[in-house]
Amino acid sequence: MLFTHDTELALASTADLVNTAADPDLLPDVGALAAFLDRWEWSGRRDNDDAEVAAVRDLRPRLRRLWVEAGDGGQVAGSAAHKDTVVQLVNDLLAEYDARPYLVSHDGWDYHLHATSQDAPLVARMAVEAGMAMADMVRADELSRLRICEMSDCDDVLVDLSRNRSKRYCGLGCTNRAAVHAYRARKSAPPSG
Repeated sequence: MLFTHDTELALASTADLVNTAADPDLLPDVGALAAFLDRWEWSGRRDNDDAEVAAVRDLRPRLRRLWVEAGDGGQVAGSAAHKDTVVQLVNDLLAEYDARPYLVSHDGWDYHLHATSQDAPLVARMAVEAGMAMADMVRADELSRLRICEMSDCDDVLVDLSRNRSKRYCGLGCTNRAAVHAYRARKSAPPSG
């Protein structure tokens, strides 16, 4: 494990949230947001209304920018300028939502950090969780682990937490498609010799 469990979980859920901004949108309504929150075991206040869905949907581009600014689309380690931009984006999120870290234990989880109360609006809790996880990435100098899928027709984001930093695709679908493309390319190539 590279980071604490709550940081890794926050990174994975943030990437998943960013990737819901697809065509068609994967968070079209209250029910879809509720399913997303249940899948990631989000605790705390839920308003279950259209305003909450709109606020979460509006947060996604700001979170995606963290991956883009991590450097060269996340494919290689970012420059100092990219790192400074990520730091500014993180600081802006944490300040905007008045982050105040404190230790908490709930729902069977041992003590971990929260930086907003459980009754804060969902968008605030999501923004701060993402900001805190990104702060850990910056502090560990691991922004190069924030990537954009290398499949040519996919722009989903991913977090590479593998030991050898080898994750190139957002999920099994793109991994399999890349393997099929490589296989077909090898089969159609003229024999060497």
